[in-house]
Amino acid sequence: MTSTDGWAGRTAAMMTRLHESRAVTGLRRFTRAETWVHRSLNCLMVVCVLTAACLYFPPLAEIVGRRRLVVTVHEWSGILLPVPIVAGLVSRAFRADAGRLGRFFPHDWRWLRALVRTRRRQPSLAGKFNAGQKLFAAFTVGAVLVMIGTGLLMWFPRLSPLVWRTGATFVHDWLALLIGVVITGHVYLASKDPEARRGLRTGHVPRWWAREEHALWRPEPPAPPTGADPGPGPLTGSRPE
Repeated sequence: MTSTDGWAGRTAAMMTRLHESRAVTGLRRFTRAETWVHRSLNCLMVVCVLTAACLYFPPLAEIVGRRRLVVTVHEWSGILLPVPIVAGLVSRAFRADAGRLGRFFPHDWRWLRALVRTRRRQPSLAGKFNAGQKLFAAFTVGAVLVMIGTGLLMWFPRLSPLVWRTGATFVHDWLALLIGVVITGHVYLASKDPEARRGLRTGHVPRWWAREEHALWRPEPPAPPTGADPGPGPLTGSRPE
C-alpha cells in the first residue's frame, strides 16, 4: 500500500511538472529586453567564431574563399559585440541581473566548493544565477574586451609598434581557442537543461524547475494594477536573488 501511494505521489509530481513545462507562462525569469540581448550576443559570437575558423583552418578557408570579405565580417562582428550589452542597460531588469551576475555571495563559494568535491552542481546553493553562470559571464565579458583590444592593435598596425602587434596576435589567437572551448562547454550544459533554454527563449520557467535548480531565487512579485492595493511589502532585509 505504501509503495502504491509513493508511486502515485511520484506520478502526480511528474504530471504537475509536465503541465507546468507545457504551460505558456510560469515564473518570469527574463524580460524581452534580456532575451533580445542574449540572442544578439549569440548571433554576433557565432559569426565571430565561424569567421575565425574560416581564417585559421586552411580546409575551411579553401571552401569559403573570399578571405578579405571574411576578415571584414569578423572584424565588424567583433567590434559590435558590446553593442547589445550597452543597449540592454536601458532595461532596469537587465541592469538588475547584470548586478546579480557581478556579485559573489557566500552561498556561491559553497556552491563552487561542493562542485569541486562532488563534481555535481548544488541547486540548493544557487540564487537566480549559480556560481558557474556567474563565472562564465565574467569570463565572457573579460574575454570580449581583451579580444577587441588585441583585435584593434591588429586592425590598425601603423598605430602600434611591432612588439605590441606580435603580443596582440599571440593573445588573440590563444584566447580565441579558449573561448571556443568554453562556449562548447556552455552549449553542452545548456543542451542538458531544456527548461533553462525555454527560459531564455520565452522568458518564463516552470515553478518546479526554479525550486529544484535555483532554490535561493526569490522572484519579484508582479506589479499590482494601477490603483490596486499592493498588499504587504517584503520582509525587512529580504532581497530577491
